[in-house]
Amino acid sequence: VQLVESGGGLVQAGDSLRLSCAASGSTTSINAMGWYRQAPGSQRVLVAITRPNTGSQTYADSVKGRFTISRDNAKNMMYLQMNSLKPDDTAVYYCYAAWTSSGSLFGSWGQGTQVTVSS
Repeated sequence: VQLVESGGGLVQAGDSLRLSCAASGSTTSINAMGWYRQAPGSQRVLVAITRPNTGSQTYADSVKGRFTISRDNAKNMMYLQMNSLKPDDTAVYYCYAAWTSSGSLFGSWGQGTQVTVSS
């Protein structure tokens, strides 16, 4: 599974932004897809994740009520709608997919897209 993010940029606090992640390869083997982010000097942390088999979604407390994760299976796309952005949301955002092959679990990362929120 290969992933390519797009949609990052520089915005002001309070603005909205939508990130996109295009998946290719063995997309039918994907068990879960999500967004992580990594701010300068910090570890990469989970932002939101969606599990196609169950329909469940999980969000980091810091983004609940502001961010929405969604997936378009027909287009092999995943999105992250980010509203009411704050300077603390500034980070490189990574798309992630967990997938299985021959009974083994694998993970794929995108290259990341920068989101910068100015105050």
